Amino acid sequence: MKTKIEAKYYKKLEDNKVQCTLCPHNCILKPNQFGICKTRINENGILYTVAYANPVAVHLDPIEKKPLIHFYPRTSALSIATAGCNLSCKNCQNWEISQSSPLDLDSYYLPPEKVVELAKQYKAKSIAYTYTDPVAFYEYTLETAKLAHKHGIKNVFISAGFINEEPLRELAPYLDAANIDLKSFDDKIYRRLNAGRLEPVLRTLKVLKEYNVWIEITNLVIPGWTDDMDMIRKMCRWLVENGFDENPLHFSRFHPTYKLPDTPPTPVSTLEKAIEIAKQEGMKYVFIGNVWGHEAESTYCPNCGRKVIGRVGFSVTEYNLDHGKCKFCGTPIAGVWE
Repeated sequence: MKTKIEAKYYKKLEDNKVQCTLCPHNCILKPNQFGICKTRINENGILYTVAYANPVAVHLDPIEKKPLIHFYPRTSALSIATAGCNLSCKNCQNWEISQSSPLDLDSYYLPPEKVVELAKQYKAKSIAYTYTDPVAFYEYTLETAKLAHKHGIKNVFISAGFINEEPLRELAPYLDAANIDLKSFDDKIYRRLNAGRLEPVLRTLKVLKEYNVWIEITNLVIPGWTDDMDMIRKMCRWLVENGFDENPLHFSRFHPTYKLPDTPPTPVSTLEKAIEIAKQEGMKYVFIGNVWGHEAESTYCPNCGRKVIGRVGFSVTEYNLDHGKCKFCGTPIAGVWE
């Protein structure tokens, strides 16, 4: 059963055209035309979303998989995603669903109340809007998040952050945490690699911070694309200058995929160099992603240097926090803890 509802953010134009105002693409659509995200269609001068209540993926994940590692560690997140995405990254791991329309793939019928019901049934601490990009299924995310909050369930937003400010400000009060994929710190690379732009993503980070949403940042280091150390230094400097020095920064390892099959995996030494630069610039919690067993998967106290949360992959192997403080020296560790 495919459902559709009228989209929240758009303008009506002449000749039955519409302009979507959800994300910075601001697509102008003729009748029967889909937006870049493949979830919005103009039908007779009305913009509809065909992503509402039509998830293609519903899974119970450890929160560490998002990755959110300073937000209720060792808890589960009910993860949902629809088809479609408002970016088209050459390195997308989930391109089979992100680059399809919800009309083209089999899906579940799962309205917001059923999502919340499932989360309660599985004793999930949170609902994660993830895998593709929740900006593309905005109305579904918004209504589910509102309902989840009424039932005491947390909402986590796993996104590239390519969204206009007004819809973000409507959603932000219902979000508890976000992992924002800061894909590079160069606008030209954003356009070529992801079909997006840098500035709106930086604005998203600032707006989420304003609403006290717990933020973690992922930067995928792709050889030949985003592995320039000067650019990484510039990015880390911006994060520190804008008050994100205590927000976890994940440098993630690239593996060949989708439109970059001949690009080699990121050398671990490159990721280690990025971590070193981030720490030099003042980032307190910096991690390696997609390298299981590396010491930089774990959290260390910025004061005494002892391991406060040990991790291998998505599993917590050691936990030395007491009410959010280092058990060894009592230093508060930034995060949202039980």
